Amino acid sequence: MSPGLLGFVVVALIGVALYMLIKSMNKQMSKIQVPHAGDKDKKAE
Repeated sequence: MSPGLLGFVVVALIGVALYMLIKSMNKQMSKIQVPHAGDKDKKAE
């Protein structure tokens, strides 16, 4: 007995959700400002 159409739809929806989650995560990661080593030294003074 094979999973049929329902199994394919479930796997396809999980794939689409994963794609959207990764796309959103990449957008959030690009917003993060990483301090450079030189900036850290200037703030300490």
